[in-house]
Amino acid sequence: MRDNKTSQAAADYDVNVDKTIPRYHLFHDEILDLVKAAVPRPSAWLDTGCGTGTLIVKAMAEFGSTRFVAADPAPAMLQLAAEKLANSKVSFVLAGSEDLDYTDNFDVITAVMVHHYLDAAGRRQATGNCYRMLKPGGIYITFETIQPDTAAGTQIGLARWRRTQVLNGKSPEAADRHISRYGTELQPVTLAAHRQLLTAAGFSPVEVFWVSGMQAGFYGIK
Repeated sequence: MRDNKTSQAAADYDVNVDKTIPRYHLFHDEILDLVKAAVPRPSAWLDTGCGTGTLIVKAMAEFGSTRFVAADPAPAMLQLAAEKLANSKVSFVLAGSEDLDYTDNFDVITAVMVHHYLDAAGRRQATGNCYRMLKPGGIYITFETIQPDTAAGTQIGLARWRRTQVLNGKSPEAADRHISRYGTELQPVTLAAHRQLLTAAGFSPVEVFWVSGMQAGFYGIK
Protein backbone atom coordinates (compact mmCIF):
# COMPACT_ATOMS: atom_id res chain seq x y z
CA MET A 1 0.00 0.00 0.00
CA ARG A 2 1.35 3.45 -0.93
CA ASP A 3 1.89 5.94 1.88
CA ASN A 4 0.78 8.91 -0.25
CA LYS A 5 -1.22 9.64 -3.43
CA THR A 6 1.72 9.70 -5.85
CA SER A 7 2.81 6.64 -7.81
CA GLN A 8 5.78 5.90 -5.52
CA ALA A 9 6.49 5.61 -1.82
CA ALA A 10 7.40 8.86 -0.08
CA ALA A 11 10.96 7.65 0.52
CA ASP A 12 11.41 7.10 -3.22
CA TYR A 13 9.74 10.30 -4.39
CA ASP A 14 12.79 12.53 -4.85
CA VAL A 15 14.62 9.86 -6.83
CA ASN A 16 11.71 9.08 -9.14
CA VAL A 17 9.78 12.31 -9.65
CA ASP A 18 11.93 13.52 -12.56
CA LYS A 19 11.55 10.11 -14.20
CA THR A 20 7.78 10.38 -13.89
CA ILE A 21 6.99 14.05 -14.59
CA PRO A 22 8.84 15.44 -17.61
CA ARG A 23 10.69 18.69 -16.82
CA TYR A 24 9.54 18.60 -13.22
CA HIS A 25 12.78 20.26 -12.15
CA LEU A 26 11.71 23.34 -14.13
CA PHE A 27 8.46 23.78 -12.21
CA HIS A 28 10.23 25.16 -9.16
CA ASP A 29 12.43 27.48 -11.22
CA GLU A 30 9.36 28.88 -12.97
CA ILE A 31 7.58 29.41 -9.65
CA LEU A 32 10.49 31.27 -8.09
CA ASP A 33 10.86 33.47 -11.16
CA LEU A 34 7.13 34.26 -11.17
CA VAL A 35 7.09 35.16 -7.47
CA LYS A 36 10.05 37.52 -7.97
CA ALA A 37 8.04 39.36 -10.60
CA ALA A 38 4.60 39.32 -8.94
CA VAL A 39 5.26 39.44 -5.17
CA PRO A 40 8.99 40.17 -4.83
CA ARG A 41 9.01 40.45 -1.01
CA PRO A 42 6.54 37.88 0.35
CA SER A 43 6.23 37.82 4.12
CA ALA A 44 4.40 34.47 4.29
CA TRP A 45 4.25 31.52 1.89
CA LEU A 46 2.17 28.34 2.09
CA ASP A 47 3.26 25.32 0.07
CA THR A 48 0.28 22.98 0.12
CA GLY A 49 0.93 19.42 -0.98
CA CYS A 50 4.54 20.18 -0.09
CA GLY A 51 5.72 16.59 -0.56
CA THR A 52 9.28 16.21 0.68
CA GLY A 53 9.82 19.97 0.97
CA THR A 54 12.11 20.56 -2.01
CA LEU A 55 10.32 23.68 -3.25
CA ILE A 56 10.58 25.31 0.17
CA VAL A 57 14.29 24.52 0.34
CA LYS A 58 14.78 26.36 -2.96
CA ALA A 59 12.45 29.21 -2.00
CA MET A 60 14.21 29.78 1.33
CA ALA A 61 17.46 30.33 -0.54
CA GLU A 62 15.81 33.10 -2.59
CA PHE A 63 13.46 34.59 0.02
CA GLY A 64 15.37 34.39 3.27
CA SER A 65 13.05 36.59 5.34
CA THR A 66 9.82 34.83 4.31
CA ARG A 67 7.84 32.72 6.79
CA PHE A 68 7.02 29.33 5.29
CA VAL A 69 4.26 26.85 6.09
CA ALA A 70 4.48 23.33 4.66
CA ALA A 71 1.25 21.34 4.44
CA ASP A 72 0.62 17.84 3.14
CA PRO A 73 -2.09 15.23 3.80
CA ALA A 74 0.41 12.33 3.83
CA PRO A 75 2.26 11.85 7.15
CA ALA A 76 5.17 10.11 5.40
CA MET A 77 5.70 13.06 3.05
CA LEU A 78 5.43 15.63 5.83
CA GLN A 79 7.94 13.70 7.94
CA LEU A 80 10.47 13.74 5.10
CA ALA A 81 9.88 17.46 4.62
CA ALA A 82 10.46 18.05 8.33
CA GLU A 83 13.73 16.11 8.14
CA LYS A 84 14.85 17.99 5.02
CA LEU A 85 13.98 21.32 6.63
CA ALA A 86 15.31 20.54 10.11
CA ASN A 87 16.64 23.55 12.03
CA SER A 88 14.58 25.92 9.89
CA LYS A 89 11.65 28.06 11.05
CA VAL A 90 9.18 26.31 8.75
CA SER A 91 5.83 25.32 10.27
CA PHE A 92 4.32 21.95 9.33
CA VAL A 93 0.62 21.11 8.97
CA LEU A 94 -0.83 17.66 8.30
CA ALA A 95 -3.71 18.55 5.97
CA GLY A 96 -4.68 18.87 2.33
CA SER A 97 -5.65 22.15 0.67
CA GLU A 98 -9.33 21.33 0.98
CA ASP A 99 -9.04 21.10 4.78
CA LEU A 100 -6.73 24.02 5.63
CA ASP A 101 -8.25 26.81 7.71
CA TYR A 102 -6.40 30.11 7.43
CA THR A 103 -7.78 33.49 6.33
CA ASP A 104 -5.80 36.30 4.66
CA ASN A 105 -2.54 34.85 5.90
CA PHE A 106 -0.27 34.38 2.89
CA ASP A 107 1.31 36.41 0.11
CA VAL A 108 2.10 33.24 -1.88
CA ILE A 109 0.39 29.85 -2.01
CA THR A 110 1.83 27.08 -4.17
CA ALA A 111 0.21 23.74 -5.01
CA VAL A 112 2.40 21.60 -7.25
CA MET A 113 0.88 18.42 -8.70
CA VAL A 114 -1.59 17.93 -5.86
CA HIS A 115 -5.12 19.03 -6.82
CA HIS A 116 -5.36 16.65 -9.78
CA TYR A 117 -6.03 13.89 -7.24
CA LEU A 118 -9.28 15.57 -6.20
CA ASP A 119 -12.74 15.19 -7.70
CA ALA A 120 -14.60 18.25 -8.97
CA ALA A 121 -16.07 19.16 -5.58
CA GLY A 122 -12.77 18.67 -3.80
CA ARG A 123 -10.93 20.76 -6.38
CA ARG A 124 -13.43 23.61 -5.93
CA GLN A 125 -13.05 23.40 -2.17
CA ALA A 126 -9.25 23.37 -2.36
CA THR A 127 -9.12 26.27 -4.81
CA GLY A 128 -11.60 28.31 -2.78
CA ASN A 129 -9.57 27.69 0.36
CA CYS A 130 -6.41 28.88 -1.37
CA TYR A 131 -8.20 32.06 -2.40
CA ARG A 132 -9.47 32.66 1.13
CA MET A 133 -6.06 32.05 2.70
CA LEU A 134 -4.30 34.64 0.53
CA LYS A 135 -3.88 38.27 1.48
CA PRO A 136 -5.37 40.74 -1.03
CA GLY A 137 -2.86 41.03 -3.86
CA GLY A 138 -1.39 37.61 -3.06
CA ILE A 139 -0.65 35.02 -5.73
CA TYR A 140 -1.78 31.41 -6.04
CA ILE A 141 0.40 29.21 -8.26
CA THR A 142 -0.48 25.66 -9.23
CA PHE A 143 0.96 23.04 -11.55
CA GLU A 144 -1.32 20.21 -12.63
CA THR A 145 -1.66 17.37 -15.09
CA ILE A 146 -4.10 18.55 -17.75
CA GLN A 147 -6.78 17.07 -20.01
CA PRO A 148 -6.28 17.82 -23.74
CA ASP A 149 -9.28 19.14 -25.61
CA THR A 150 -9.75 16.04 -27.78
CA ALA A 151 -9.61 12.27 -27.39
CA ALA A 152 -6.90 12.12 -30.05
CA GLY A 153 -4.87 14.74 -28.19
CA THR A 154 -5.18 12.73 -24.99
CA GLN A 155 -4.03 9.53 -26.70
CA ILE A 156 -1.01 11.24 -28.24
CA GLY A 157 -0.16 13.05 -25.01
CA LEU A 158 -0.25 9.85 -22.95
CA ALA A 159 1.87 8.01 -25.52
CA ARG A 160 4.48 10.75 -25.34
CA TRP A 161 4.35 10.77 -21.53
CA ARG A 162 4.84 7.00 -21.38
CA ARG A 163 7.73 7.16 -23.84
CA THR A 164 9.45 9.91 -21.84
CA GLN A 165 9.19 7.90 -18.63
CA VAL A 166 10.86 4.91 -20.27
CA LEU A 167 13.58 7.12 -21.76
CA ASN A 168 14.15 8.57 -18.28
CA GLY A 169 14.82 5.13 -16.84
CA LYS A 170 11.48 3.67 -15.83
CA SER A 171 10.65 0.15 -16.90
CA PRO A 172 7.86 -0.15 -19.49
CA GLU A 173 5.74 -1.90 -16.87
CA ALA A 174 6.21 0.93 -14.35
CA ALA A 175 5.41 3.51 -17.03
CA ASP A 176 2.26 1.60 -17.97
CA ARG A 177 1.15 1.49 -14.34
CA HIS A 178 1.60 5.22 -14.02
CA ILE A 179 -0.23 6.03 -17.25
CA SER A 180 -3.11 3.77 -16.17
CA ARG A 181 -3.79 6.19 -13.28
CA TYR A 182 -4.84 8.90 -15.75
CA GLY A 183 -8.58 9.43 -15.49
CA THR A 184 -8.83 7.15 -12.44
CA GLU A 185 -6.55 8.22 -9.57
CA LEU A 186 -5.59 11.34 -11.52
CA GLN A 187 -8.56 13.57 -12.40
CA PRO A 188 -7.23 16.12 -14.93
CA VAL A 189 -9.26 18.92 -16.48
CA THR A 190 -8.64 21.13 -19.51
CA LEU A 191 -6.77 24.42 -19.57
CA ALA A 192 -10.07 26.24 -20.03
CA ALA A 193 -11.63 24.43 -17.06
CA HIS A 194 -8.65 25.36 -14.88
CA ARG A 195 -9.02 29.03 -15.80
CA GLN A 196 -12.77 28.90 -15.15
CA LEU A 197 -12.16 27.28 -11.75
CA LEU A 198 -9.75 30.02 -10.66
CA THR A 199 -12.02 32.77 -11.97
CA ALA A 200 -15.03 31.30 -10.17
CA ALA A 201 -13.03 31.26 -6.93
CA GLY A 202 -12.48 35.02 -7.30
CA PHE A 203 -8.98 35.25 -8.77
CA SER A 204 -8.28 38.05 -11.25
CA PRO A 205 -6.21 38.04 -13.33
CA VAL A 206 -5.97 34.33 -14.10
CA GLU A 207 -3.19 33.14 -16.41
CA VAL A 208 -1.60 30.02 -17.87
CA PHE A 209 2.12 30.69 -17.64
CA TRP A 210 3.72 27.34 -18.51
CA VAL A 211 2.66 24.32 -20.59
CA SER A 212 4.61 21.24 -21.61
CA GLY A 213 3.11 17.92 -22.63
CA MET A 214 0.46 16.88 -20.14
CA GLN A 215 1.38 19.39 -17.42
CA ALA A 216 0.66 23.11 -17.08
CA GLY A 217 1.25 25.95 -14.62
CA PHE A 218 -1.43 28.50 -13.70
CA TYR A 219 -1.60 31.51 -11.45
CA GLY A 220 -4.27 33.78 -10.07
CA ILE A 221 -4.11 37.02 -8.08
CA LYS A 222 -6.48 37.77 -5.21
